[in-house]
Amino acid sequence: MSFEHPWILLALIPLPFWLRHHWAAAPAMRWNARYSDIHILRRLAGGRTPIMARAPFYFRFVAVALLILALARPQTGSSEVEIVSRGIDIILTLDLSTSMSASDFKPTRLAAAKRALQEFISGRKNDRIGLVVFAAQGYTQCPLTLDYPTLLDFLEKSDIGMLEDGTAIGMAIASAANRLKDSKAKSRIVILLTDGMNNAGAIDPATAARMAKALGIKVYTIGVGKEGIFRQKVKDPMMGQRTIAVRTAIDESLLLRIASLTGGQYYRAQDERKLQMIYKEIDLMEKTDIKTKVYIHKTDWFFWPLFGALALMLLEIIIPATRWRITP
Repeated sequence: MSFEHPWILLALIPLPFWLRHHWAAAPAMRWNARYSDIHILRRLAGGRTPIMARAPFYFRFVAVALLILALARPQTGSSEVEIVSRGIDIILTLDLSTSMSASDFKPTRLAAAKRALQEFISGRKNDRIGLVVFAAQGYTQCPLTLDYPTLLDFLEKSDIGMLEDGTAIGMAIASAANRLKDSKAKSRIVILLTDGMNNAGAIDPATAARMAKALGIKVYTIGVGKEGIFRQKVKDPMMGQRTIAVRTAIDESLLLRIASLTGGQYYRAQDERKLQMIYKEIDLMEKTDIKTKVYIHKTDWFFWPLFGALALMLLEIIIPATRWRITP
């Protein structure tokens, strides 16, 4: 219950003082008259009690209170919110090549990347987000969704060894762009994270970038890791899992070109803190104001106290002239 004009309810404040004044003044209103014969008057009184004598005032008192409530216009109702902005559609693209197991990030590059992505996803609202993973091929791990818990579950299950080893940056961009091509969102972006150089896939990265640009898709590229020789775990068909020393290198010129072609930016992260800051910066840049329309359905109830007040005012006029009439 709400009131259209709640300030009118302030008029209820004097009513208790009015009631108190009436009770205090009631004895002074009594007066006597002498009659030679009151036989007929007793029949006219009709058994009028003190409560009946005060009834007209009570009718008037309650009627005034109801009129104040009616003027305040009591209402009930509910509101519905409709989001009219389409927000942003985002494809997170994650490298799952074996070099992502390098230990320059603790415990591995992949683990650090997952933590940064989890924080990024948790900070978004009303934006559809999908996940593409890649190695020698690009693969849609999770389509665009608003179901962030499910997306986070897919991210957690993404691991090295799911795909044939390699680094197909062109295929990753093409897979992400394919997921965004039919999107009607206000903005469509791809955030690609890799630690290597393109060495696999049927689509050249520059060609994929031009395709994304033609579709109006912006690509942010992130090079993760330090260049040099690092120890990483690999699965050997003959000897099982073992640790080897490998040299890693990032094709920064390619990542910079991809970002430049599509209107995005290139970032380099050589430690986990910097990686988290990069995702926070992208998060701040790619924000959209969510415009909403609120529909409020209200029902007026002022007529009930109004009808009650009118009925009591009518009783105040009729009853003293009939059953509870005042006899001089």
